[in-house]
Amino acid sequence: MSGSQRSAIKLVNGVIYVFLAVLAMMTLFPFIHVLSTSISSSRAIMSGEVFLWPKEVTFTSFYNLIEDGQLFKAMKNTLIITVVGTSINIVATIMAAYPLSRKRLKGRNFLLMIITFTMLFGGGLIPNYILIKTLGIMNTYWALWLPGLLSTYNFFVMKSFFEGLPSELEESAAIDGANDLFIIWKIILPLSMPIIAALTLFYSVNWWNSYMNVLMYITNSGKLSLMVKLLQMIDTTSQNLLNTNATNGSEGATMQTMVTPEGLRAAAIIISVLPILCVYPFLQKYFVKGVLIGSIKG
Repeated sequence: MSGSQRSAIKLVNGVIYVFLAVLAMMTLFPFIHVLSTSISSSRAIMSGEVFLWPKEVTFTSFYNLIEDGQLFKAMKNTLIITVVGTSINIVATIMAAYPLSRKRLKGRNFLLMIITFTMLFGGGLIPNYILIKTLGIMNTYWALWLPGLLSTYNFFVMKSFFEGLPSELEESAAIDGANDLFIIWKIILPLSMPIIAALTLFYSVNWWNSYMNVLMYITNSGKLSLMVKLLQMIDTTSQNLLNTNATNGSEGATMQTMVTPEGLRAAAIIISVLPILCVYPFLQKYFVKGVLIGSIKG
C-alpha cells in the first residue's frame, strides 16, 4: 500500500470519527441540557442562561417533587408493573416463539397468519376498554399486563433467533431421550441469553414508560405509575408554586428561592430516565448482539 493510499485511509477515518463525535454530541445534548436545567436556579432558567452547564446550582425542583413521598410510592408501583410485566412478556414470548419456530408443529402456518394479522388490525380503544371492564379487572395491574401480554414484533424477532440455532443440538438431545421442556430449558435458553436480554430491555422500557393504559384503567391514586403521577404532580405543583412565588415575590423573595415549571419538568424527566440508564449498562453486552442476530436470521 502506497503512502498516498494510507493518507487517504487516515483522512477518511478521521472524517468518520468527527462525524460520529458530532452525532454523539447531538444525542447527548438534550439530556445534558435537561440535567442542567433541573439543577439550575429559577433566575438562570427564566433569563435563558442555562445551556450546557448549570447556573447557580440548586436542587429545589427535585425537593418539591419528592417532599411528600408520593413520588416514591409511584416509583414502587412502576417497579412492580415493570418487573412482573416484563417477566410475563418474556415467558409468553418464549412459549409462543419456540414451538412456532419448529416446522414440525401442526397448524404452524395458520397460527403465524393469525399472529401477523394482529400487527395490521386491532380492536380499537373503546372495545378494549369495554373488554377490560367486562372482565372485571379495572383498577388492577392485570388490566395492563393482559392486553400487553405479547409483542408481535418481539415475537418474530425471537422466533427468527430460534430458527437460526443449529437443529443438530435438539436432534442429539432427543436421541438421548430429552423431551421438549428439557431441550428448551437446558439447551435453547442458555444459548438465547443475548436475545432474551435485548427483549427484556425493550419490554422493561415500555412498561417503565407506561402512561396511556394506566390513565384509562387505573383510577386509584395509590396505584398510579410514575409517569402519570409525575404529570399530576407537575400540574399541581406548578400551579401552587406560581401562586406562592407570586405572593413571595411581592414580599421581596429572591429569584433563587423560586421554582419554575421548566425546572420541575426537567427534574421529572431526570427522575424518570435515571433508573433505565442505571440498568442499561448491565444489558449492553447482550443488547447489540441479540438485536442483530434476532433481526438478521430468519
